[in-house]
Amino acid sequence: MPTDRQAHLERYRRNLQGEIDSAALYRALAECESRPELAELYRRLAAIEERHAEFWRAQFRQAGTGAPELRPSWRTRLLIRIARLLGPDWVVGAAASLEQIDRCQYDDQPETCDTGMPGQERSHARLLAELAGGRRNAWNGHQFASLEGRHRAGGGNALRAAVLGANDGLISNFSLVMGVAGAAFSADALLLTGLAGLLAGACSMALGEWLSVQNARELYQQQIATERDELEMVPDEEAEELVLIYRAKGLDEPRARAMARDIMADKDHALDTLVREELGIDPDDLGGSAWLAAVTSFVVFSLGALLPVLPFLLLDGQAAVLACALFSAGGLFLIGALVTLFTGRGLLYSGLRQVAFGLGAAAITYGLGLWLGGAAAG
Repeated sequence: MPTDRQAHLERYRRNLQGEIDSAALYRALAECESRPELAELYRRLAAIEERHAEFWRAQFRQAGTGAPELRPSWRTRLLIRIARLLGPDWVVGAAASLEQIDRCQYDDQPETCDTGMPGQERSHARLLAELAGGRRNAWNGHQFASLEGRHRAGGGNALRAAVLGANDGLISNFSLVMGVAGAAFSADALLLTGLAGLLAGACSMALGEWLSVQNARELYQQQIATERDELEMVPDEEAEELVLIYRAKGLDEPRARAMARDIMADKDHALDTLVREELGIDPDDLGGSAWLAAVTSFVVFSLGALLPVLPFLLLDGQAAVLACALFSAGGLFLIGALVTLFTGRGLLYSGLRQVAFGLGAAAITYGLGLWLGGAAAG
């Protein structure tokens, strides 16, 4: 049974590890970020987390012991590698999810109740949520200060989509192949089934993603065109909308009207501002490229769907079926481990849960194939 002192020290250790992880990730994101204003935001976030880490080292010293020498966790090291390889936008969604999970971690800890740390953690979660939500083009120091909380003013989820897309491909094709295996088809038939399932699923995912993004882009374009027409026909009403928007942001009436008047003096600037502020649309992005989304979906689904097929290229009979199950189980565990980048759950728990669900789905289709194969033979 741990003593109160041991429980406190273990809590200090968990807190210190979390701050070290956050600081290391934000430093890495700052190094990878090509946009100077965002790189500066990440550096400032890292500096705050480093001050928090020093706070917990001081708690160890006050308890009469030295702080442990900790390095970033495997999860943080993996996110850093992904950011350096693919860019910071690939991991900002995972960082936002982890910050959201930990946003209230200091609310009930006695050591932090008289500090600004609880509010800073919540503001970091809000800031990362904004960055992950795609509103990354116009950040500045004032906005950071408001969200960060020093002036008392109070998402990219590409990696997650890639992991879930690969998971869809693996489970769907694994289940399909095992269903056909249950019906006792030949190894050649199983291979063809797996390849057909891979191609059909990847094409379906790609087409669905292309339609989704393209439809969103066309909707945004229509909304922007409508806003442009309204700006031409009823500029006074659009100016009043800007005034209301800035009043809602906390500006007083004279300042809101002065800002609206300055913006309306330039029609292009007015349209850009209204589209961003009223519609919540980034006219420079419009949801991204439909073709890039389609190709990415095709590739990540195919990577997952390929695992159950590989054994049938090398083996035959029951050995191939067993290898298919082992390959797929390994892939499911890896996907479960990657999911912890967003959930913060334990690696073993998440990985084994993913394996259990995947094997359960495959067992159902295998049993169904066995029953249908027997019924057809009888």
